[in-house]
Amino acid sequence: MHIPESLQDLADSEAVQFLKRPKTITRIFAGVFSLIVFSSLLTDGYQNKTESSKLHCVLNGNKVACSFTVGAGLLAFFSCLTFLALDAHESRIGSTRFKTAFQLLDFILAVLWIGIWFVGFCFLANQWQHSPPKGFLLGSSSAKAAITFAFFSIFTWIFQAYLALQDLRNDTPVPYKRSLDEGGVVLTTLSPPSATSPVNTPTTGPNNLSYAGSAPSPYLTTPKAPRLAMMPDN
Repeated sequence: MHIPESLQDLADSEAVQFLKRPKTITRIFAGVFSLIVFSSLLTDGYQNKTESSKLHCVLNGNKVACSFTVGAGLLAFFSCLTFLALDAHESRIGSTRFKTAFQLLDFILAVLWIGIWFVGFCFLANQWQHSPPKGFLLGSSSAKAAITFAFFSIFTWIFQAYLALQDLRNDTPVPYKRSLDEGGVVLTTLSPPSATSPVNTPTTGPNNLSYAGSAPSPYLTTPKAPRLAMMPDN
């Protein structure tokens, strides 16, 4: 099957390659899950009971549960959008320190969101368990959707933290590596030759002149004292 050149260029473009990255896919999933969590409770999370027209949270009538879920989902959604935008411009970051700080912040926030969604899931499940079965006319499906995708968000952020940790391990510079290498070169240069290393000795022969062989050593010869000559008397 022949693929048109235009589609092949599109598949090899930077945008498509960026969307195929595991980190990008994980952020998209985390953002979609957060969107479902806060939007489901924001739209149908507040309902009136059968005997009253006042709006209450469908999670056991606890306003804190609905407010916490909506706020956490909204913040997580904007966090995913922000880091997606930063990931798109990551290749243009020239400063190594800024890139390392960005990756460290990504890892810290991922671990923080793991804890938030774990606590949120346990809290929402507990409130839904204590909710009356027929206390509200509507809103049960929205509450179940929020609890389900809060649970899924835990694993997406765990994988996100793993990817951030891998980036830190791969891209963290070693500040003393060059100094140690240079020191090794200096030590290698100044160190005496070993017994096994070959020593280049000058070759001597009738046609080869060597300074070491022709020049007398000052330590092997001693200067002779001048002799006194006796003059005859006239």
